[in-house]
Amino acid sequence: MTEDARAIVALISTPIMIGDLFAVSANGDQTRLTDFNRKLWSKLVITAPEEIDYASFDGRHIQGWIQKPPDFDPQKKYPLILNIHGGPHTAYGWVFDHEFQWMAAKGYVVLYVNPRGSTSYGQEFGNIIQYHYPGDDYRDLMIGVDDLLKRGYIDPKKLAVTGGSGGGVLTDWTISHTNRFAAAVSQRDISNWASWWYTADFTLFEPNWFKAPPFEDPQDYASRSAITFVKDIHTPVMFVLGEADSRCPPDSGGEQLFRALKFLKRPTEMVVFPRETHELSRSGEPWHRVERLEHIVGWFDKWLLGVPHEEYAVHPEKQLADPAP
Repeated sequence: MTEDARAIVALISTPIMIGDLFAVSANGDQTRLTDFNRKLWSKLVITAPEEIDYASFDGRHIQGWIQKPPDFDPQKKYPLILNIHGGPHTAYGWVFDHEFQWMAAKGYVVLYVNPRGSTSYGQEFGNIIQYHYPGDDYRDLMIGVDDLLKRGYIDPKKLAVTGGSGGGVLTDWTISHTNRFAAAVSQRDISNWASWWYTADFTLFEPNWFKAPPFEDPQDYASRSAITFVKDIHTPVMFVLGEADSRCPPDSGGEQLFRALKFLKRPTEMVVFPRETHELSRSGEPWHRVERLEHIVGWFDKWLLGVPHEEYAVHPEKQLADPAP
């Protein structure tokens, strides 16, 4: 901005544009100065999501977006991916997201919303989940799925759910409290809050999530941990973990659920990326970031669309020979 504020240049991004420069006049008119991704965009079909707003169980309004496939036909039935953000005190927004565009290009409708606990809607909206996490935020998400199903273009038998970090917490919670989803991918999750309290590098928010440490109130930790309800999980679930993740240590998250589900002979897989921290999806090694996305959609393709994936095949147990006399 010039000193007299008569010349302003702004860096602007949208769901279909990444970081281009615009001149902004005094009356707010914008003049585009750059088009950095013109060559790449000419080879792709990038579409803007549809913004939605719905009332949750207590009347609170929840904002969200629907990313549809490029050749979307409202007369067809599509598989759905509910993608849950982490934090929990973060928020989705009107920005470009390569994951949602890629999933949509693979034929999925992607629903992403900002349940209670998200930032951007005031302090009360963000803090209402304190001492109740996970809980009513899960209800916000399910009502969003129900709202989308009313539109008629989602196959209710082909629902998938995924999320990382806080989104992994809510993914675990979702599949331990409903069987409506045909598949799930839980990323960098927490399934056992007591274990996390003792091992994570980040307990800054812990006093705002729990009123006492786990050795003083173990029931509170257990009642909000998905591992407590593992017998109720029948959804085929994959866990995506970073070997060097100290924010959500694997042994406090997917590893515990994976071992329990294997014991119960439920369909599950675990993908552990070497050297990766909690930043796997954002600043992980590029080939790991690509492989992560391929595993997420590959798992959904298998369980929602019936696409063969030998790497996820469950092999029958071999019969042990009778011991020699």
